[in-house]
Amino acid sequence: MSTIDTPSLQANYGNGAFGSKLGFGSRQALVMIDFAQAYFESGSPLFANRPEVIAPARSLLQWARARKMLVCHTRVEYRADGLDGGVFFRKVPALKVFCVGNPLADVVPELLPTDGEPVVTKQYASAFFGTSLASTLHAQGVDCVLLAGMSTSGCIRASGVDAMQLGFIPVVVSDACGDRHPEPHAANLFDLNAKYADVMTLAQLQSGLRP
Repeated sequence: MSTIDTPSLQANYGNGAFGSKLGFGSRQALVMIDFAQAYFESGSPLFANRPEVIAPARSLLQWARARKMLVCHTRVEYRADGLDGGVFFRKVPALKVFCVGNPLADVVPELLPTDGEPVVTKQYASAFFGTSLASTLHAQGVDCVLLAGMSTSGCIRASGVDAMQLGFIPVVVSDACGDRHPEPHAANLFDLNAKYADVMTLAQLQSGLRP
């Protein structure tokens, strides 16, 4: 049994102090975070071995487009010398795969942006840190962001926390996120749901946002 499923942990967090539901706000946008080849190519130092994430992420993307929802994408790119990556780049040497020109930085073919969908280039974990994403969302009247991408313990967690701090309701679509190991994935989803976001499957999201 995973430690996050133990009765003592559930009881500790289930006393009413955590886990309130935030709802979906009045206007939602989908943010597809860093679905880069680097996480899905076996020769990459960032390979997460989570091919099962692609299908629900594609279904989520198609569903959002069918609803005429604003869809934003993020990608990571650094200068060749990594100077714009600062301490983060030094801490995680594998980020070199995102230096300009490396095809591992490209979005997987199944999840490519279409014309008119904003693509935000970032250098740090959060989709919001040092980018124009929050301004774009605010300008469109968005107050709820649906988050999907790689990886759960890194960019999804950082983006979820920042979204909440910037006044957006974060909804993390759990089966459209992935990590290189199931325990960090589960632990971060648990913590996000307890304190910073609503975490749900794609099916739960679609049921909750029926027209």
